[in-house]
Amino acid sequence: MDAANQHNPSPNQALLEFENVTVFCGTKNVLDSLSITVREGENIAILGPNGAGKSSFIRTILRELYPVAHNNQVIFRIHGQDVWDVFELRSTIGVVSNDLQYTFTRPLTGREVILSGFFSSIGLFNQTVTPEMEMKADEILAFLEIEHLQDRLMTAMSSGESRRLLIGRALVHNPKTLILDEPTNSLDLHALHTFRDTLRKIARSGTGIILVTHNLHDIIPEITRVVLMKDGRFCGDGPKQEMLSDAKIGDLFCVPLHVREDGGYYYATGF
Repeated sequence: MDAANQHNPSPNQALLEFENVTVFCGTKNVLDSLSITVREGENIAILGPNGAGKSSFIRTILRELYPVAHNNQVIFRIHGQDVWDVFELRSTIGVVSNDLQYTFTRPLTGREVILSGFFSSIGLFNQTVTPEMEMKADEILAFLEIEHLQDRLMTAMSSGESRRLLIGRALVHNPKTLILDEPTNSLDLHALHTFRDTLRKIARSGTGIILVTHNLHDIIPEITRVVLMKDGRFCGDGPKQEMLSDAKIGDLFCVPLHVREDGGYYYATGF
């Protein structure tokens, strides 16, 4: 996207502030006294095994889950606000999840998917699409290099293709940060390569990335901070090079392994 749409975030402005956030889903404690601050424009990965609570963390940001009262002070803010409208949140945070991808597995064209982001809808129905919206869709299609997908139906696309269109949908409001939940599930090697290039381009444009994953190889070089998560808790938080060590990742996934760095990407081997 052009320079006019790039973000110039303040390095000191907090996007997310969670302190002592505990969440139950039914009777299950899915988040246990989480505390984290994420700055606007920061590129960060939340890394942990399946069942660690990563998706519950995202659902809490989106107010699908709520913290419970706590003996200690609970801070639960986005942009300094304790209360926020999830529809207004889309101009601050864009979200792409596997659940969203399943929802969009229907006969909609790629262009319709992107335009639906303006209305937070699944498809366009009788929505009025303005020339400005069409221009923005053109801009996003070009930026993500997916113009060839705009007339193809989502039901005829690969997982990687449809995921890139959902990223385009999330970008229509120029969010300051993009959250991606397990973004490379079901992608083959070619789709993974293309998808990672797309994320790198977005990160370089000034949009912050919060990458939620159980795969080391999802962590693009532009991500500088890694938070380790297990059993509903954050068990490590720091610079990427410190967090992605043999000992820390081996403990996180309960398996002996060796972490290898290659071209700015990290891979787990020897298990």
